[in-house]
Amino acid sequence: MLVRIKTFEEILQTHEEYEIKKIIPPHQSFGNLFNAYTKSINKSFNRHGALFERPFKRKHIDNDAYLQNVIKYIHYNPVNHGFCQHPIEYPWSSYLTCISEKPTKLKREKVISLFGNIDDLIQSHNQNEKFNDLEKYLNL
Repeated sequence: MLVRIKTFEEILQTHEEYEIKKIIPPHQSFGNLFNAYTKSINKSFNRHGALFERPFKRKHIDNDAYLQNVIKYIHYNPVNHGFCQHPIEYPWSSYLTCISEKPTKLKREKVISLFGNIDDLIQSHNQNEKFNDLEKYLNL
């Protein structure tokens, strides 16, 4: 999962002062999200316990080349795990959203611009990679 956290300055620009006091830290938001998701799945399937093998880690992405590699890594995850041959075949991938024109909350234009344009994004995704160096860096 790739999430961009707004800076405090960006939050100040879009919220009133009384709203800022109600904002909880990102780690707490994600904790709440994953706990609620786990409870829902456990209730739906009459099970108990954790859903995820290991805790989530966060990595600071500090340049566009790194961001581009992480996006492609995420899109190729189902391919590298044998679920499909190309990211376009995996219906739950954001890759489909990136190349589609359907309305979305995904920052599609930002993703496309990282690759140059839509054709370059598609061309980049037609080159299958194994991402060994990135996985070492991410400690996966």
